[in-house]
Amino acid sequence: MDIILWIVAAVLAAAFLASGVLKLVWSRERLVAAGMAWAGQFSSRFVKAIGVLEILAAVGLVVPAALGIASVLAPLAATGLVLLMAGAVVTHLRRGEMQPVAVNLVFLGLSAFVAWGLLV
Repeated sequence: MDIILWIVAAVLAAAFLASGVLKLVWSRERLVAAGMAWAGQFSSRFVKAIGVLEILAAVGLVVPAALGIASVLAPLAATGLVLLMAGAVVTHLRRGEMQPVAVNLVFLGLSAFVAWGLLV
């Protein structure tokens, strides 16, 4: 089970690190043009804040457990991703965007699995 948790946590960390960096580096307009139409509904600061949260979660999923310090941070990071993805699901449902809802639900489920697995 530990190997599966590490693999899922690493995949989540890679995905959210990449996503968070894009949100920090790219302008809101470029994100909208790249297919993240939801970003047009929010301020640039809010989009950047989401990016920061995604990067912190990515680091929190892997680094504490890998270094053996403050290992309580990994399940907290996974729980934070569950909450972040719940917000994303609500946002996309309100916008009538079903494909992103499905993707966000997969990430939500994987994050919940990691949070649960690390706590048990």
